[in-house]
Amino acid sequence: MAPGEATDVGMRRPGCCGGGVFPEESFASWGTYGRALLETGPRLRDRLTARSAVDVEVHAVRGRSGADMRRELNWWDLAWFGVGAVIGAGIFVLTGQEAKEAAGPAVVLSYAVSGISAMLSVFCYTEFAIEIPVAGGSFAYLRVELGDFMAFIAAGNILLEYCIGGAAVARSWTSYFATLLNHHPNDFRIHATSLAEDYNRLDPIAVVVITLICLFAVLSTKGSSRFNYILSIVHFAVIIFIIGAGLSKAKLSNFTADFAPYGARGIFAASAVLFFAYIGFDAVSTMAEETKNPAKDIPVGLVGAMALTTVVYCVLAVTLCLMQPYRDIDPDAPFSVAFSAVGMDWAKYIVAFGALKGMTTVLLVSAVGQARYLTHIARTHMAPPCLAVVSPRWGTPVRATVTMLTATAIIAFFTDLGILSNLLSISTLFIFMLVAVALLVHRYYASGETTTANRNKLVSCIAVILAASVGTAVYWGLAVDGGWAAYVVTVPAWFAATLYLHLGVPKARVPKMWGVPLVPWLPSASIFINIFLLGSIDAKSFMRFAIWTVALLVYYFFVGLHASYDTAKVLAAEAAAARVEEGGHKAVEIAGASN
Repeated sequence: MAPGEATDVGMRRPGCCGGGVFPEESFASWGTYGRALLETGPRLRDRLTARSAVDVEVHAVRGRSGADMRRELNWWDLAWFGVGAVIGAGIFVLTGQEAKEAAGPAVVLSYAVSGISAMLSVFCYTEFAIEIPVAGGSFAYLRVELGDFMAFIAAGNILLEYCIGGAAVARSWTSYFATLLNHHPNDFRIHATSLAEDYNRLDPIAVVVITLICLFAVLSTKGSSRFNYILSIVHFAVIIFIIGAGLSKAKLSNFTADFAPYGARGIFAASAVLFFAYIGFDAVSTMAEETKNPAKDIPVGLVGAMALTTVVYCVLAVTLCLMQPYRDIDPDAPFSVAFSAVGMDWAKYIVAFGALKGMTTVLLVSAVGQARYLTHIARTHMAPPCLAVVSPRWGTPVRATVTMLTATAIIAFFTDLGILSNLLSISTLFIFMLVAVALLVHRYYASGETTTANRNKLVSCIAVILAASVGTAVYWGLAVDGGWAAYVVTVPAWFAATLYLHLGVPKARVPKMWGVPLVPWLPSASIFINIFLLGSIDAKSFMRFAIWTVALLVYYFFVGLHASYDTAKVLAAEAAAARVEEGGHKAVEIAGASN
């Protein structure tokens, strides 16, 4: 019995996505699989240095899904997808937690820092989404600039974030739904006493919500977009009410009496956690393949959505801290309790209603985005290629959508994820840092054109930027008090490396349609701030990151590496055959002309 489902052992074309789970040559039989494992070392060296081409991602890889996704989206759709992706559970839960325990009223500065970091990443994503308009998002961008291996590690962590984040939001949906009906959340959950404590509150409502979201995401991207911005408009009306009603009960002394009780360290620690509230905008970049005019629609949609979201977050944070002293803020339901405290108990139902709307749109955009990530990963055969199929009838990746949301529903059904809110940012910060590095490589390196000397200068500058950023983050994370010596070394080193890259290394590319401004300063700043925020995250997050990364490596070495190697080998053979055939046609034409 072969490991894969395909039967022919020859040099088979892996481009069809409707066949077996493992149709590649290495999985044709146990014998071929064993020989592939013996070649792991050479194959790994090949894939570590291999970089995909833009044309390959846009045409050859995208073509493996069979039918094309429908180009139905414009800047308006993308902007509302961006807003719907971000404004959800984070603002209604994490604001109170971080204001009370980490930052005080200065939580508004924490949101601003996180927003600046997210905006820098948005710019980096935007240029790539325009030049590589495919469903793979950061996975496709990193494949082109940093190679298969880094792209796979990055994409694996993004998918984990989507699953855990989606499950957390789905369970929060149940909690706010219970609040709306004057019930305790556990009234709607099944208590399975035989299971472990953190897994014994089964949540069928979360599963139902995820199933309905799955149906919307499968049936139509445009329909999902319309549903999203209708809900988002309603959500904004609720937010305007919260701001207006909250400010009518404001006391300036609550905000100014003890503005930053935990100092700068508390502000940045809160900022690292609150970055979770911005997670989701990268899902919009995966919709570039379905955008009518990427060069215009993507910059307007993405940048506009992030700017609006950051302003809304900051205003909501100020409103909450004006209503109550930060010590009295409830960490679990901050806005609802705040309205009760100022004599507006009825308003908590409006808050719960708004939170439900926000979480519904977050789940919807997350479903659309994570399915497109998995689709493009499957197109490269690093995941089973059968998951890359796009339905000719619906124009959506049905299998990838169902697969991802099934995993999310299982986690949401069993697992109490209330303790995971501060563990969900690390992978995303890591991905955003890699995308910024990829943008520097994209602008300053072109294979076959950049000289060896300039390539070495680029590598050296990036290495110094990374080292200086890591040094700053580590020193900050170790909580060394009273010492600035390390910062006096690391920050000027980052500045000097960026300046040398700006003045001493010629750019290899100029954006064809729209480009990130202030290169290399903007992507270099994105690298620095993302790594710095990583230094404010607790050790448990890094343990989870390490465990998941090890699991990804096991899968990659035993499956993904060999599948992608076979796929690349077949594509190379087809490209060589095409060149020979083209040469043959030209020879016939020349011969005909001479006759």
